[in-house]
Amino acid sequence: WLATFDPHRCELQKKREEFWDTQPYYGGDRVIWDALKAACEADQETCKLIIESAGIIVAAPDMTICYDERGAKYELPKYVLAEPVNLTKDE
Repeated sequence: WLATFDPHRCELQKKREEFWDTQPYYGGDRVIWDALKAACEADQETCKLIIESAGIIVAAPDMTICYDERGAKYELPKYVLAEPVNLTKDE
């Protein structure tokens, strides 16, 4: 994906922290948000295990849309899932 914001590593980390700090307050279960965060920060195998054990249903192949077992929707921006192709190193 291509970032439309300043794609420095520190700015990406800031946006990720901001998302995870605020998103749970807009709905959904805190436990599911915590599982999604852990899955996003894990390697692929661990991610799959976390998703399965939390009962999360991945509705989009890139994991941007997920649901819990009760049907609550969780939308994840691409910047919490992967680094952009135009990421620049911090100076």
